[in-house]
Amino acid sequence: MAMNMRDWTISLLLTSVITTIIANLFENHMSISDSIPGVLILSAIAFVGISIGKVIPLKIPAIVYVVLVGLLVASPISPIAKPVIEFTGKITFMAPITIVGTMAGIGLNFKSFISQSWKMFIVAILVFTGTFLIQAVFAQVFLDLTHAIN
Repeated sequence: MAMNMRDWTISLLLTSVITTIIANLFENHMSISDSIPGVLILSAIAFVGISIGKVIPLKIPAIVYVVLVGLLVASPISPIAKPVIEFTGKITFMAPITIVGTMAGIGLNFKSFISQSWKMFIVAILVFTGTFLIQAVFAQVFLDLTHAIN
């Protein structure tokens, strides 16, 4: 089933924004109030890109539009590039990337999720937690192998 824009918005807010802020708090030791502007900018870029993907009738993945919007708002020709880069620079790379991996692997359809029994909630929590932990382990291993972190 295709998700409507309301479901995308709820999914984006519930998973991406909150989880990215919490991950940035632990990973980057950045306060929640300092993280909120950058996370909201990243979420707005994602929302605009997804919206463009829904409007334009080409069969191009929405991530292409999201990347293009991000490039445009952060490019030197953009009048808002400086604050966008300043605020989003406070967000650690690993905070939103784990959510991207989770969202790419799991399609969220809240109507069918709600119609399941309460046991499905436990399964979903275990899947999300397992996905997050596995991605974090892989990221740590590859970052150590490439000497990208100290």
